[in-house]
Amino acid sequence: MILVAGALLLYRIWYGPSMLDRAVALDVAAALIIAGIGVKAAHDRDSFYFPVMLVLAFLGFTGSVGIARFIAVRDRPTVRPDGRQDHR
Repeated sequence: MILVAGALLLYRIWYGPSMLDRAVALDVAAALIIAGIGVKAAHDRDSFYFPVMLVLAFLGFTGSVGIARFIAVRDRPTVRPDGRQDHR
């Protein structure tokens, strides 16, 4: 199931119609990787991977916040010389 979800996420990342779709897909991909590592850790009954999962969660969160801020700055309305705002 995780592999099928990963394949669908790769499709969304590649053909995503907008940058926001790709950002959400990357965030979900990080969550899937964490889930896969969690399944392996539970199967092996090994707690070695827990810090790795924590670091991946942190990186996924900071990456999502960074992309969201990039999109917010990019889509900020510009002010025309006549004082009106241009929303694109």
